[in-house]
Amino acid sequence: MKKLSARRRHPLAAVVVLLFALAVTGGLYAAFAPAESAKADDSAQSLAIEEGKKLYAVGCASCHGTGAQGTSDGPSLVGVGAAAVDFQVATGRMPMQQQGAQAPRKKPVYTEAQIDQLAAYISSLGAGPSVPSKDQYSPNGGDAAKGGDLFRTNCAQCHNFTGKGGALSNGKFAPTLEDVDPKHIYEAMQTGPQNMPSFPDTTMSQKNKKDIIAYLDEVNTSKSESPGGLNLGGLGPVSEGLFAWIFGLGALIAVAIWVAARTAKAKKS
Repeated sequence: MKKLSARRRHPLAAVVVLLFALAVTGGLYAAFAPAESAKADDSAQSLAIEEGKKLYAVGCASCHGTGAQGTSDGPSLVGVGAAAVDFQVATGRMPMQQQGAQAPRKKPVYTEAQIDQLAAYISSLGAGPSVPSKDQYSPNGGDAAKGGDLFRTNCAQCHNFTGKGGALSNGKFAPTLEDVDPKHIYEAMQTGPQNMPSFPDTTMSQKNKKDIIAYLDEVNTSKSESPGGLNLGGLGPVSEGLFAWIFGLGALIAVAIWVAARTAKAKKS
């Protein structure tokens, strides 16, 4: 008893008791709280999937099939991932108003919450690219110069050097990238919508995607005017150069024809 009393009067006794109580409290919280949190998350996810399935049945099943297996009017959505759903639906490309060579961008039909529910349902059918985080697609911290090199190498053939867009074959086109949400640009690179090839992380790293977005943000938000006047949609030569090409070359052709006519007339005489 004397030894126990002595220990109780020890200066560190209160600290030891406090640490022991904290350890017990932390252990009990770790044992019970995560399970409850996981159950809540699972319940919310299940509810989102269920609501997304209802939305899909009304707005998507007629083209993509009741089980998203695809039909002659629409491809299979199994395994496309949440990123593809977010891109297509949030940009208004889906649902399509009518069948055509390409789905144009338009005002979205669904709310952001409904889009998340549709994405949750499609994701439940098969693994695929997930919706990127803001840190992934934000142009902040990206290397615009490197992004310009990457864009000119991989994208400019269709989208033009400054992302103005361009025509493709059979009524298809590469859309302009002006005023496009950086998240949707990232998702397009991830999923390869319509005629565009996909650039997964194994092909193009997240950092490189961020650099491309930084480049597009730079060329689209820059307030500096083209030093030559009109930029002709970023095709390359300025308007004065096009004028010189058309009229200068036309003048040279006219002179060549005049010289040939004079030469032929002189030979006859």
